[in-house]
Amino acid sequence: MRRIYFLVPNIEITKKIVDELLLARIEERHIHVLTKRGTPLEDLPEATFLQKTDFLPALEQGVALGGATGLLAGLVAIALPTGLVLGGGALFAITLAGAGVGGLMSSMVGSSIGNRRIEQFQEAMEKGEFLLMIDVPRDRVEEIEAIIKKHHPEAECEGTDPHTFP
Repeated sequence: MRRIYFLVPNIEITKKIVDELLLARIEERHIHVLTKRGTPLEDLPEATFLQKTDFLPALEQGVALGGATGLLAGLVAIALPTGLVLGGGALFAITLAGAGVGGLMSSMVGSSIGNRRIEQFQEAMEKGEFLLMIDVPRDRVEEIEAIIKKHHPEAECEGTDPHTFP
């Protein structure tokens, strides 16, 4: 899946685009709308906690770094002549524990900060524009962009993320 970002000038155009996306068989759960705090979205699909924060990217990074640190710590523990005999199972357990602690700590930090990717759109959203995030299969990106650009030239395509979590 890829995430396409569009800045849309007002709620009426945003509603029309969402309707067209639904007709193009994009499920509502893959459409996310975000704007300045306090603006009623009416029946538009609002961005969730996962789209508003850096929770998932932080979790991913934390598991990777924690796992690497745990593996390194396990290898050091095996190599040191401490008198303890540690086997492969202990190395696996230490690596897994490192990944768990790293994932937990970094996801806590990631959930407390805003999504770095949508940070660049804050100024436009504060002026009343709507950020439309659409998750589509990789082979439909160009098709969906073309549909929106053709019917709504006032909506600005702001790029595509290389991958999106389902």
